[in-house]
Parts: sequence; structure tokens; C-alpha cells
Amino acid sequence: MTSKQRSYLKGLAMNLDPVFQIGKASLTPEFTESIIEILEARELVKINVLKNCDDEPKELANVLADRTHSEVVQVIGRKIVLYKESKTKKKIELPK
Repeated sequence: MTSKQRSYLKGLAMNLDPVFQIGKASLTPEFTESIIEILEARELVKINVLKNCDDEPKELANVLADRTHSEVVQVIGRKIVLYKESKTKKKIELPK
């Protein structure tokens, strides 16, 4: 992913509300499955890491990206933004 594409996705993510929250239980297989489904439907997803979660947001972002085969767009504070191009419902056209 180029810096121009990442910048474009950051701009789109600014208007998104977090869809999921990672709490005390951290990353469960069910949570990961939910993220995979929402990425297929939306392509871009914002996740909130609650204060009661002991894991670092950057570590969580990298693990989630690895498990879902997506890319980390950004991690700001306790918010994670992931992107994965949809196979069936392509909505976001990235700049070249």
C-alpha cells in the first residue's frame, strides 16, 4: 500500500464510527471471524480498544491484520483502522 493510498483511507476513516470494541477478553476467534465478515462487507473498519484491555493497540492491530489478511491503515491512541479489499462488494477505489 502506497502512502497516497494510506492517506486516502485515513481520510475516509475519519468519518467512521468504531464498529467493534476490544475489551478484557482481547482477541477471541469469534471476534476475529466478525472482523473478517465486516471487512468483506465494508472494506474499511474502525475498532476501539477499551481501557480494560491489557494489550497494546499497535500489537493488537498487527495481530488482527495478520489473522484477517488485511492491512493496518493507522493506529491512533486506542483506535485501530483496518482495510481489506472485498472480493465481492468492492466499494473503495484506491488512488494509483
